[in-house]
Amino acid sequence: MPPRRQSTPRSPEHAALGEAVRLTRVERGLSQEALADATPVHITYLGGVERGVRKPSYETVVRLARALGVAPGALVTRADELAADFVAAKPPA
Repeated sequence: MPPRRQSTPRSPEHAALGEAVRLTRVERGLSQEALADATPVHITYLGGVERGVRKPSYETVVRLARALGVAPGALVTRADELAADFVAAKPPA
């Protein structure tokens, strides 16, 4: 039996970064597979980044941004803008 996939994001910030990657990927008309092929990132890892359950390194963020045709800072800025939505949606602990 395969391991169970983690569904809860590590943090609102991880969820926001994943959403920024996903939204940018979709806007560019790329599938997860196409984006993974354009970078040395495995498709399952990419899925984890988009769900906010993976903790991508700076190098991975740069590679994803370049493959998406945006500056890494633009991707992080977009995540920052989305983070407020994820913080507001997170139930109190």
